[in-house]
Amino acid sequence: MHSACPDQQEGTCLTMSNTSKHRILVVDDDPSVRESLAGFLKTAKYDVSTAENGFDALLQLRSAPSPDVIISDLNMPQMSGFEFLSVVRRRFPEIPVVAVSGAYESGDCVPGGVIADAFYAKGQHHPEELLRTVAELIRTSVARAMNHHRQSAPVWIPRNGKDSKGVPYIVLTCTECLRSFPVSVLREDVQEIQQTPCLFCTTPVRYIIDFSLSVSSPKHDITAGTSGELSRTA
Repeated sequence: MHSACPDQQEGTCLTMSNTSKHRILVVDDDPSVRESLAGFLKTAKYDVSTAENGFDALLQLRSAPSPDVIISDLNMPQMSGFEFLSVVRRRFPEIPVVAVSGAYESGDCVPGGVIADAFYAKGQHHPEELLRTVAELIRTSVARAMNHHRQSAPVWIPRNGKDSKGVPYIVLTCTECLRSFPVSVLREDVQEIQQTPCLFCTTPVRYIIDFSLSVSSPKHDITAGTSGELSRTA
């Protein structure tokens, strides 16, 4: 006798079977993408709320019950998804996150500076993969939260410009002694987590220099429809 939930559909079956108590926060500046994704998740019986940018999402996280999973676009105005995910990891490390973007074709292409637990490429024609990802993040959320707490999250640092000698620099604040200090940088386009010792207490400070302006998503027509497929717009 065959199982009612084959291995390749295990995540989907888990998602559809008992999801009404699970809350998902969808963050995307494109209304069409935001609403189509929210509608798709609602058909899977999730309780879904939406936000149009990182600032809006943070306000909701402060005033509403915490979601079980956050699904966030990366390229957004006001506060990019890159910065938003960094803030979430520092302030809400217990919430797993799925980064969604059309700028990268797969999770293997996503740089280490994107602080997320999983990645889903916009434009995929297999939205059930997103359901399996969400179900897996919920199932493993306790272990993931423990891992997130063990290591301090990197700080998202804006580009500060150049000093009097024309050398690019940033200003870091130590998470231990809370004192700020400048750091000269040879490259501003590094898309990975970096680390330097605090000038005052030598505590390692992990940081990411804002590289969001160097990442762009291809422009495509909205393809979201009754099938629940996602658009590849940014």
